[in-house]
Amino acid sequence: FISITFLTVVCGVTAYIPHRYHFVNENKTWSEAQTYCQKNYTDLATISNMDEMEKLNITLKKETAKLAWIGLKSESVGEWKWSLADQTFYRDGDTYRNWSSGEPNNAGGKEHCVEMYNKDKNGFWNDRCCKNPNYFVCYDGKNTNSSKYILISQSKTWYEAQTFCREKYTDLVSVRNQTENEEIRRLIQSSVNNSVWIGLFNDSWKWSDQSKSSFRYWNPDKRSNDLKCAAVSGSEQHYWNNVNCTEQLPFICHEEKLILMKKNLTWKEALRYCRNHHHDLVSVRSEEM
Repeated sequence: FISITFLTVVCGVTAYIPHRYHFVNENKTWSEAQTYCQKNYTDLATISNMDEMEKLNITLKKETAKLAWIGLKSESVGEWKWSLADQTFYRDGDTYRNWSSGEPNNAGGKEHCVEMYNKDKNGFWNDRCCKNPNYFVCYDGKNTNSSKYILISQSKTWYEAQTFCREKYTDLVSVRNQTENEEIRRLIQSSVNNSVWIGLFNDSWKWSDQSKSSFRYWNPDKRSNDLKCAAVSGSEQHYWNNVNCTEQLPFICHEEKLILMKKNLTWKEALRYCRNHHHDLVSVRSEEM
């Protein structure tokens, strides 16, 4: 006996579910804004990459608000994440680490960014205060003619280095395996500095919709460890600031673009249909979807 089940089809239009942003010009606390967005849309805004940040910028250009809530909130426990938030880039390489002995130790409770040791340290990693100046290495994902790693011999904080790399190249460098670590180590041997920033950072911020995206767009000049909710600035760059969660601000919701096809198909037929007409069958990232 063979049972064949026919189901209604839900297609996604891209490899990930894109976010459609809605600015809500009502002043609410972060929690009130979260409740509103979950009731009327999908959730407070999640921004997964630079393309989505540029899409959000277009939404904000029409508004006059100085700050607006997005769906990022700090929790007590941090995780090590890469600045470049593209999971297809990493595959199994996002967990590679090359810590120096005794590291990371979070000395003084303020070491949340990672440098690679130069010279006699053989490319081992150390956690360090993000505000300290260092040379750094950018990753250029668009350059196919020469090295994709670029040593920048300018001293910048980690956040300044991140901003520089995103503006000029792709992002701060990610290191996925020992081969890449050795390639970067050889590059920085020419540097007079003892170490360089790489793209790893310790982050306690979580997205309201449970997205795992590590993309962050913080203002490099304005950070406070005591403020636990994130808002996007109305300035030209639209950097993110951390703000007291009880402040009353307008906010940005997102909804995810799904296409419901009222066709009774088997799973294989549905898969073929979505791939032929859209992108793929939808993937579910959280219960809130």
